[in-house]
Amino acid sequence: MKKFVLTILISIVSIWNLNAQDALVNTHRSPYAKLWGAGWSNIKFTEGFWRDRFEILNKVMIPSIWNIYTSDTVCYAFQNFKIAAGLEKGAFRGPSFHDGDFYKTLEALAAAYAVTKNEQLDKWMDEAIAVIEKAQRPDGYIYTKNIIEQKTSGVVKMFDDRLSFEAYNFGHLMTAACVHYRATGKKSLLNIAVKAADFLIEFYDKATPEQARNAICPSHYMGLAELYRTTQYSKYLSLLQKLIDIRGTTDGTDDNSDRAPFREMQRIVGHAVRANYLMAGVADLYAENGDETLKTTLDRLWNNIVHTKMYVTGGCGALYDGVSVDGISYNPDTVQRVHQAYGRDYQLPNLTAHNETCANIGNVLWNYRMFLLSGEERYMNIVELALYNSVLSGVSLDGTGYFYTNPLAHNKTFPYILRWSGGRVPYIHISNCCPPNLVRTLAEVGEYMYSVSREGFYINTYSSNNADITLADGSKVSLKQQTDYPWDGNVNIVFTKTPDKSFNVYLRIPNWCENARIYWDGKEEVVKGGQYFALNKKWKQGDKIALELDMPVTLLASHPLVEETRNQVAVKRGPIVYCIESADASEHSVFNVMMPVDANLKPVPTYIANTRIMALEAQLPVLKADHWEGRLYNEVPKTVDTAQIKLIPYFTWANRGLSDMSVWMPIFR
Repeated sequence: MKKFVLTILISIVSIWNLNAQDALVNTHRSPYAKLWGAGWSNIKFTEGFWRDRFEILNKVMIPSIWNIYTSDTVCYAFQNFKIAAGLEKGAFRGPSFHDGDFYKTLEALAAAYAVTKNEQLDKWMDEAIAVIEKAQRPDGYIYTKNIIEQKTSGVVKMFDDRLSFEAYNFGHLMTAACVHYRATGKKSLLNIAVKAADFLIEFYDKATPEQARNAICPSHYMGLAELYRTTQYSKYLSLLQKLIDIRGTTDGTDDNSDRAPFREMQRIVGHAVRANYLMAGVADLYAENGDETLKTTLDRLWNNIVHTKMYVTGGCGALYDGVSVDGISYNPDTVQRVHQAYGRDYQLPNLTAHNETCANIGNVLWNYRMFLLSGEERYMNIVELALYNSVLSGVSLDGTGYFYTNPLAHNKTFPYILRWSGGRVPYIHISNCCPPNLVRTLAEVGEYMYSVSREGFYINTYSSNNADITLADGSKVSLKQQTDYPWDGNVNIVFTKTPDKSFNVYLRIPNWCENARIYWDGKEEVVKGGQYFALNKKWKQGDKIALELDMPVTLLASHPLVEETRNQVAVKRGPIVYCIESADASEHSVFNVMMPVDANLKPVPTYIANTRIMALEAQLPVLKADHWEGRLYNEVPKTVDTAQIKLIPYFTWANRGLSDMSVWMPIFR
């Protein structure tokens, strides 16, 4: 009987009227979303910053991540699927979330294939999906660790472990399947995801609240939302709502952000990846059902994170290891562990900042969804900030090495060994979840360039590209954009195809830009930053828009309660946060270089690891070298030297060997 039902399900998949638009977050039909993506494959980077990153992605990152995840000596993720499928013998190896990492790798291949049409990527995906299909149990359950161990022990256990990554793996399967379908038109991975999601529906109908809660790092919230948008089967949306509603109804933890029901949460103190994935999934649900109690909590938690817990780079998760003093109920003698986590309000250390790359990507995923709901510039500001700084910092410029953590300072003589500290590596043996997450993010980066509304389209961040955009009524717009952004604020846009009607073009004027000048239709507009500015006319082929964004060097101070950076400044130009690295400090300690309030920092083009960047140079005051051996305190030197110092974009540090680095510098008046 079960086999017959499964056959019917698969046949249903084959006749769905599926939505194949290649958006990562397909809110085209979401009733409470103002915007939807233009589709990443409709954006072709032609030169400049993102073209260079995209070339590294396709030539280096994707082949290497595929080789790693299909290796049976470095990483055993695909090997586990082969064993679960009965194609090979052996025991499960690697972390329990490796299934999800492999699905993220497949998603990266699918997104890249949508742009490049590289047949090798398609072949790799087909071969892998065939093995995954064999590994899946007839009832839809797929978690290689349990499947392999069940074959040995005969004991069937599911979702019994509070720290299980089963649901996390399911979620990345669903998301990868939707992206794969939208990129290729094939339903092979989608069929597997549908069976898995249908298993979850049946399982959660019978599960205890404790079992239902055992779902750390809830990627399956986003996965269920996207599966609903792809199939239009409301049962997936119903399950998503059920899973969010059940959070906090039994004893939970701050670490897992489920100590209280979602709507009662006042602040975030737990694991930053889990928290950001939770927020993104709830935003997905709100886009479909418009439940204002969800939106109220999302707004409250957004304010808590952005205004008290987020680093100047967009990084998230201050603590390696810590404790929540709140616990299940207040007890002075009891605390709960939190790790890789948001700390208390204004708790933002630098040398020990965790800022896992996955958490920073989660920040992008959450804020992008908030932007699609509202069209407000403040959310896209966070998306851009994290993308250019705390996300890109997770991979070397040549695409061969990765960071798990992204601190805001590094000292070679720091007396403690931190987990995942040191230089970039090709494979992070303790936890390699970040590299495939970063690869899929960069493969889909075109998603963030443009959005569509019922009134026209939005240009969210600037890059040299050719874009084909489908407006709400199905009419087509094509344009060419040319710019050296983020190094320069001048942007030129030329329409190459337009429909015979008027529509709005919304230009993002970033909040870091005090003034912008827009030249269009024979007019000049002077516009303040922090908004989208609408241009409306009946556009025609050959029409041009010229945008000039002020891009001054800005010194930023932190809130006085951030004691780690009191009386210090960070340097920002446009969307780029800068740092000082020992290679550019003229043999001085980076921690002795000070920043005058009137520093004349000048942009200087330069190269790091064969990558063109914009550095900042100036003569800066430097304290004389201190001698600290055997001392805890020292008298402050009475004289100050000066030196020619270069600052580099934060995301480019650690590409020239082991070094000292700092984002924050003491202010000099």
